[in-house]
Amino acid sequence: MEKIAIIGSGGSGKSTFARKLGAKLQLPVYHLDAILWKPNWTAVSRGQQEAIQLQLVNKEEWIIDGNYNGTLDLRLEAADCIIFMDMPRNLCIYRILKRNFLYRNTQRPDMATGCQERFDLKFLKWVWNYSRDQRPRVLQKLQRLAIEKELVILASPKEAKDFLEQLKTENPVAVK
Repeated sequence: MEKIAIIGSGGSGKSTFARKLGAKLQLPVYHLDAILWKPNWTAVSRGQQEAIQLQLVNKEEWIIDGNYNGTLDLRLEAADCIIFMDMPRNLCIYRILKRNFLYRNTQRPDMATGCQERFDLKFLKWVWNYSRDQRPRVLQKLQRLAIEKELVILASPKEAKDFLEQLKTENPVAVK
């Protein structure tokens, strides 16, 4: 595991998990939310997104967390391990509301400079509908890649914690 893509719904715990995994494996962690936004929630162009991510995936080692479906294939193809944070919808919504309260009008550690936490109903709806609208496509992609890549699907906070704990004493076993 030298090139790890962490994907999943908003609020699934991607960024926190990436930080913990990076510390365990001593790998650099790149949060796409911190890289692909400019101040005041201005997104970088699609071309810039691709160029930035091409630079990242061409590095020898990395952990990249984030969805960005338009460039997802680029990361999945370059990764040797894909971790899908397949958390329950209610948990994801709870976490988004919690972080909105905790970081209100301030910047989260995994966000770009100048992007203060804010309530975003459109994003909340996207998360609510993730299991219906996004998850099936993600699982199709993962099924195709499972033959050549290490695939880990974590469906609960306990599974995520156990996976990280397992790294203390042995190499993690992929869940396919």
